[in-house]
Amino acid sequence: MNDIAVIGLDGSPLSPEAEGLIREAVLVVGGERHLWELAVEPGRAAVLKGDLSEAMGEIEDAEGQVVVLASGDPGFFGIVRLLGERFGPEKLRVLPAVSSVTLAFASAGLSWDDAVVVSAHGRDPRRAVNVCRAHPKAAVLTAPGFGPAELAREIEGWNRSFIVAEDLGGPNERVSRASGDELIGKEWRDPNVVLVFDEDRISNDKGWISTRIGSPRRWALPTAAFEHRSAMITKPEVRAQVLARLGPGPGDLVWDVGAGSGSVAIECARLGAAAIAIERDPESCARIHRNAARHGVSVRVIEGAAPDALDELPEPDAVFVGGSGEKFEEIIRLCASRALRSVVLTLVGLERVVPAGEILESRGMEIETICLQTSRVKGVGSLHRLVPESPVFVVSGVREEGQ
Repeated sequence: MNDIAVIGLDGSPLSPEAEGLIREAVLVVGGERHLWELAVEPGRAAVLKGDLSEAMGEIEDAEGQVVVLASGDPGFFGIVRLLGERFGPEKLRVLPAVSSVTLAFASAGLSWDDAVVVSAHGRDPRRAVNVCRAHPKAAVLTAPGFGPAELAREIEGWNRSFIVAEDLGGPNERVSRASGDELIGKEWRDPNVVLVFDEDRISNDKGWISTRIGSPRRWALPTAAFEHRSAMITKPEVRAQVLARLGPGPGDLVWDVGAGSGSVAIECARLGAAAIAIERDPESCARIHRNAARHGVSVRVIEGAAPDALDELPEPDAVFVGGSGEKFEEIIRLCASRALRSVVLTLVGLERVVPAGEILESRGMEIETICLQTSRVKGVGSLHRLVPESPVFVVSGVREEGQ
């Protein structure tokens, strides 16, 4: 087998080099549409389908020049990675075209250096969905079975706008702006790219890093960074421990149950996770909205009491329970059953610590319980003294990967 030429297609005329490679190839591999459009003879054509193992075998057995056809830029969420793993990058000669994401943003007349690009193609789409819930500008490479309608259904409640770019570079190219309801109620052509926006949070400031996803300069923010009621807020030192155990990041969804001021949900969102704050007090819900706006993050607020308010929510990666009330054990059981990775609780009453750990352990989680006691240095005249905060128990359960 000679080198493999990987040629990207975007609807533009082929370059003379690409035409020559296709003409001379003993084997041309691609999707049915691409092979048909380029009139590749059946005797030297192989269709990319299924798990691609059949096509990979034909490439390996070919004696002579091989060409692989792909949409757009095959090095961007494309077949270059698979071919490089199988045959080695030194065997590849890549001729990229314009990526579908570039075309989608260009067709909409928008810049995209601040967009996060995620793929649901051949992957569990939930992480892509969570990025769309958290980030103000995202592009989704969809897949058969998970297209614009399915994506919009998953993002209901997050107040997002959509642009769908269908059949880019093809004869049926179309770019449509639509609401979530309009996406759900229509059929959309494959392939397509969906652009997802939080109009209220898109910034026109010049950035220095693509996606603008980065670590915030600090976390476990001081109490004064949040509007709260009567000091009813998870203190910074405790919040630092909670965040360490939750481990929020891009692609994650975190529940903050009994959210109060929403400080934990907001800190998770600042670290790139999608966040839902569940709070039964209407005034506190309004306060969470104001705090989220102050910190420039998106937090979905559910006004209602747990556990009932949790029933229809999407599956979380991690859950923080900062307030549980009378139905303490029922709430923990439900959260431990739904959480994919971890559940973290803060408790002030010793009587609840052991039962909480037992419930998490019964759901297959590894338990850690600590008691945090912090003191602040305060001045009294020319002297200083330690002023202790109330001790807080932090109970965390972590599920082993694969459970």
